[in-house]
Amino acid sequence: MTAKEKMALELSKINGNSVTIGNNGSGLQTNTTAPKTVLDYIRAMTPEIAKALPSHITPERLIRVVLTEIRRNPKLMECSRDSLLGALMLSAQLGLEPSPLGHCYYIPYNNRKAGIMECQFMIGYRGMIDLAMRSDKIESIVAETVCQNDLFDFQYGLHPNLMHKPALTNKGSAYAYYTVVKFRGGGCHIKVMGIEEIERIKKRSQSAQYSSSPWVTDYNEMAKKSVIRSIFRYLPVSNEILSHVEKDSVVKTSLIEDEGESFIDVPTTPTEPMPSQPVNNNKPHDYTYAVDTAAVA
Repeated sequence: MTAKEKMALELSKINGNSVTIGNNGSGLQTNTTAPKTVLDYIRAMTPEIAKALPSHITPERLIRVVLTEIRRNPKLMECSRDSLLGALMLSAQLGLEPSPLGHCYYIPYNNRKAGIMECQFMIGYRGMIDLAMRSDKIESIVAETVCQNDLFDFQYGLHPNLMHKPALTNKGSAYAYYTVVKFRGGGCHIKVMGIEEIERIKKRSQSAQYSSSPWVTDYNEMAKKSVIRSIFRYLPVSNEILSHVEKDSVVKTSLIEDEGESFIDVPTTPTEPMPSQPVNNNKPHDYTYAVDTAAVA
């Protein structure tokens, strides 16, 4: 069977087509009985969704959540069918649900080159934590906002330290964000980013110009996610999880695995030196961290 025939058979599983191998010039005979609505397509994809999902999420639940998200954001109905279904399959592969809780987002994106609306898949703050916590070497991850009237101090060096006492009233504007990752067996990793660094990441996001973007609706959550993502490559996570993070901010325009992906929003930071290994050396100060000391350009 040729590669073209294999692709047609794979698509038939999702599109509801009846495909046979014959002698019609192309070698394929297709009897189209494809679903006509997005809901029909999503229901037709249930077997494929079930194969991709982790055990703790049923395909019925994911489909229900996705349909709720479509009703909440009707512009998703204007997106191309393949990009919307592609976002659904990415949700299934990562085990993340699109919702206001911020595990992942479906963002209507105007692809001006193609002249169509497409659905951009974006991992949220809580989704990024969820993926990292699947590593049995990570005990906890927190990310916090630092406001003008908070008491905040940190230092890098041989004895890194961080202190944050949030103000309970009159907090003022946010000016920094940080994350602390605690490892099983001892040791932590911290990263602090100022508001200017966060704004540079936002400007690289093409989706930020749309009112439905989480950069507009959930700025603090996206800022926290940006800090976590900046250290993700240094965390003790599997290659599979790292590959999942690479699927952040993607428009998937084909339902064939690894086919037709177009990365349109890659808020990465410049290459940084590898930080020191997690330590737990019982120093007299209260915080022991393995710190990434490189400044983000």
